[in-house]
Amino acid sequence: CYAPAAAGTPAMLGPPTAESYGPSAPPATMFDSMPGYEGTVAGGGGFLPPPMPAYPGPQPTPGPEQPNWNIPSISEDTAREAFMLFASSKCCYSSAPAKDGVITNMEAFNTYRYRLETFTESRSTEWSQEPYSGQTVDAYAQPPPGPWDIPANSPSLFVEGKQCIKVPYTSSVKNCHNCMGMGRKPCNDCAGAGNKSCWVCNGSGFRIGDDSCHHCNGRGRENCNQCNGQGSKMCDICHGKQQLLIFINLTVKWTNNTDDYVVEQSSGLHMENLRKVSGKELFKDSQPMVYPVMGFPDPTVVQASQRLVSEHQGKYFQKSRILRQRQTIELIPVTKVTYTWKGESHLYFVYGNEFKVSADNYPATCCCSVM
Repeated sequence: CYAPAAAGTPAMLGPPTAESYGPSAPPATMFDSMPGYEGTVAGGGGFLPPPMPAYPGPQPTPGPEQPNWNIPSISEDTAREAFMLFASSKCCYSSAPAKDGVITNMEAFNTYRYRLETFTESRSTEWSQEPYSGQTVDAYAQPPPGPWDIPANSPSLFVEGKQCIKVPYTSSVKNCHNCMGMGRKPCNDCAGAGNKSCWVCNGSGFRIGDDSCHHCNGRGRENCNQCNGQGSKMCDICHGKQQLLIFINLTVKWTNNTDDYVVEQSSGLHMENLRKVSGKELFKDSQPMVYPVMGFPDPTVVQASQRLVSEHQGKYFQKSRILRQRQTIELIPVTKVTYTWKGESHLYFVYGNEFKVSADNYPATCCCSVM
């Protein structure tokens, strides 16, 4: 307790500041050695490779034969309607070139997008902790199941997801390392005193002359508002429970790993435009492990399929379990349209299933501003 300081007597000072009260991280001795989980550490120990299958998995087979790779093209009416819609969407574009221009040539460019998806499941473990409130303690009751033997609720194929599972038979109770099992920690703001130097009188106990400070009643100190004058605060690790449940946490992640290859096309349309549109699906093959595409008219697509299938199997087989692969080929239609308007020749592009239009040098624009 602190009494009001008498006249001429210096105010009572608080204790020295303390910066830390106990370790900031749990010691390694808190974590038991669990068979099958020897490499698990706090904060995660990396992804665990899946066990080798007990029997050979299904071998990939060539996809369905596609003797007729149908390449659709758009009509002149479709090209004109797309151009008119494009012009009407621009506030500074006159619709006259789109309405009155005469189409003189339409050239189709067959542009393909090959996509390979590899749907994987990966597992990682780490030691975790939570305040102990009577949860089941089962460490050493029997050996814990292996990380790949624990059932998990997988999402639909090619849909990403994540699930955290408490590994059975790894839970034990330990005193909280943060508060040394006390449930509370000294307040850092007041160094455990419960009070601090008065901010009004700077700890002197006086305002002007011999007048006592009304804020602290002449004590020179005031109650700490961080701990409400108690000198300690509830431990933020064990939440005042004094003990922690220590267990191994298994994280299961399902990831759809996707790579695309778009065939370069010489129409003059920027490749970036093609990433914003969809195409017509020409080919689709889904198996536990796919076989590279064969017999496609464009050899660069066949080469891309061979390269990506090999890369995916080498990249994801070691650290995860491949659940399914899917490969598709889309045709992204690109049509280069040449037209004349007022005696001059111009061009624009229509591309994608959405019939998007690109016309970099539209011949009838104006400068307008919003008043």
